Amino acid sequence: MALLVDALNRCWSPYFPDEPPATPAAFKRSIRDLQVWCSSCMVAFSGSDPIGVLIGAKRPSGTLVHKIAVHPDHRRQGHGRHLLESLGSKLAILGPPRMIAEVPETFAATCGLFSASGYVQEALLTDYVLEREENDARELGFVIPVTVDDLAANGLLGEADPQVCWERSVETLTARKDDITGLAVASDERIEAYLLYAERGADPPTFAPSSQRELRRDLAGALAEAGGMEIMSLRSFIEDGGARLAQLLSQLRARGMGTFRFPKVHPAEISKECLGSLGFRAAGEHLLYAARARSA
Repeated sequence: MALLVDALNRCWSPYFPDEPPATPAAFKRSIRDLQVWCSSCMVAFSGSDPIGVLIGAKRPSGTLVHKIAVHPDHRRQGHGRHLLESLGSKLAILGPPRMIAEVPETFAATCGLFSASGYVQEALLTDYVLEREENDARELGFVIPVTVDDLAANGLLGEADPQVCWERSVETLTARKDDITGLAVASDERIEAYLLYAERGADPPTFAPSSQRELRRDLAGALAEAGGMEIMSLRSFIEDGGARLAQLLSQLRARGMGTFRFPKVHPAEISKECLGSLGFRAAGEHLLYAARARSA
């Protein structure tokens, strides 16, 4: 772990000089929240100095390339592709064979790296923002507090859930349950809709930018997204045109909560038409890449 933290600070931090350095405590949190595995991480060296780093998170469904960065002085020398190929060779033997990455669409060079390494785009994940608006939502049921454990106990979390990004999967919700708050619309018989959310800070993106232009653009975006609430899950089990979800969002607005961010929404998770009717607007996109591990 100490080696990976050092590699992140040498190879990742130069792109984000205003961000705090990586620490063992923060790395341990990524292990808990995202199932980062040290054995699924790679470091490239020049002599004794780390010049490239890949951070991988592993679940039975596959491995996520969570972060990949090459030191600015060693870019365009094939180190990024070598890291991906090395991980693929290892997973071809040990599994799981599925490998994915969720890359900001503005990072053209990083997208090119994955494409050149045999990854295929599977979906477009959209970042949505909902800024505070005063509106009156219909009351269609009782609004009650709900936790991740409550939803799991009622069979509302699990394999039947729609496809979601890695950071908002059932595994992440379970790992972060103490940080997550929720509301639900309930009838006498069941939970009909729910919303889970957590406080949000200004986090760096998943992948280091490949140019100063991308760096400036990303830092501007990070500053714009500071604060507010991040929606971790938003689901309705009633065909009501989003009315119950609107009721839940209205409840949060009434409590003084302003901007809501709903990152990396998969098209199968909730339709853009429904989100549009709730007042969300698209604010960015990530490309979901996938590949099958194979020996180099």
